[in-house]
Amino acid sequence: MFQIGKTIVSEEILENDFVCNLNACKGACCVGGEYGAPLEDSETDKLVNIYQDVKPYLRPEGIKAIEEQGAFVKGEDGEWETPLVNNNECAYVVFSEDGIAKCGLEAAYENGVTKWKKPISCHLYPVRTREYSEFTAVNYHKWEICDPACELGKELKVPIYKFVKDALIRKFGKAWYSELEEVAKGNPK
Repeated sequence: MFQIGKTIVSEEILENDFVCNLNACKGACCVGGEYGAPLEDSETDKLVNIYQDVKPYLRPEGIKAIEEQGAFVKGEDGEWETPLVNNNECAYVVFSEDGIAKCGLEAAYENGVTKWKKPISCHLYPVRTREYSEFTAVNYHKWEICDPACELGKELKVPIYKFVKDALIRKFGKAWYSELEEVAKGNPK
């Protein structure tokens, strides 16, 4: 672990490789698991405010789940998260013709309909953050469904922190990321 500003960062994000391999996993992280995507407090209002704009990009099952449960829900851990369809996939998930799970929020963003890409937790994945009173923990979340991403990352020699560069900058800023790069230079695998 090392510290950058008010963050405590796991060296695992420097030492492990990762590149999403959607052809192998089919976007399983958006479908598997027992919980929706974690949301920051500030993201809950965004979901409510953009819902009508995003709605045309969603599946009927997702729309039904959102309209019954709300644009976001409180999880068992007391934290905000996206609602699920049948306690399975995220309500904001859409599927491509070849069965790959994608994000309806991101599709709306990419088409210029909204200015918000998707929850930062999704953008950062496989990095997970946790807020504490004095600092934010920045960790690597290992999940077996991402084994193909680890293999592809290793093949392409892309460490996690480079794979999620844009998301880390979105969350912590360019100066923070520059400092992370400096740490990485002194931390060869």
